Amino acid sequence: MSAAIDIVELTAADTHELRRRVLRSGVPATDVEFAEDGWPGVVHLGLRRDGELVAISSWVPRPAPLEAGAPDAVSPVQLRGMATAGHLQGTGLGGLLLEGGCARMAAAGRGLVWARARDAALGFYLGHGFDLRGDGFVDANTQLPHHLVVRSLP
Repeated sequence: MSAAIDIVELTAADTHELRRRVLRSGVPATDVEFAEDGWPGVVHLGLRRDGELVAISSWVPRPAPLEAGAPDAVSPVQLRGMATAGHLQGTGLGGLLLEGGCARMAAAGRGLVWARARDAALGFYLGHGFDLRGDGFVDANTQLPHHLVVRSLP
């Protein structure tokens, strides 16, 4: 029997438990609330498998940094807080959520998705059509190496 999979809109608070378990495990930062969580136009999406929330993402309307190389991008959106439960990473569920989110953003008129991706997740983003931009950097909150990634939407 196959699992029921649904991509659903969430509140920011709905994302906090997975943010804590996945994005804040073993890093100095413990805060799971993003300053942008309540901004107008922010969309929080989750993937539920058989009713259980197993992947999350937040989509923040904001200009891409200059190093993204897309100064004329139409309605860019930043992907933040992308996380899949540890025991399900590598199963394709995160990719389903990412593609579902990109489709929703494109349908809403967004022309570019950008993210500050952890280097450990670069293969995931590159495998889903993102391009690497600029030099790597260490994120101030997590103290982990990151790169800027961008993807044009149709």
